[in-house]
Amino acid sequence: MKNYFIEYCLNKKGAIKDYPLGPDQDPFAIKIAGKIFALFYEEKGYLNLKCDPVIAENLREQHEDVRPGYHMNKQHWNTIILESSLPESDIFAMIDHSYDLVVKSLPKSIRESI
Repeated sequence: MKNYFIEYCLNKKGAIKDYPLGPDQDPFAIKIAGKIFALFYEEKGYLNLKCDPVIAENLREQHEDVRPGYHMNKQHWNTIILESSLPESDIFAMIDHSYDLVVKSLPKSIRESI
């Protein structure tokens, strides 16, 4: 797994790492204010990211390594295969989009405190 994707997520304002299935269990989540914006499956080499449904469909049509969210709501989440031909700049942009979607969904008081 490319650690700089993990570091990039953790450098987002207010982001924390969490293990929803227990300490050091795969997958691990990166959250903002208790909400997941990135879910890393290290053993599989997958990254799940939240995505606007229209954009998600377009990304899946354009890239074979972007698929409906693994174990997630297929309409609102994409799975990105990290060891792929997908440009890293595109993955960083998808991380930004996921983070922004989650932050926008937070109550105003929480957004302002981040």
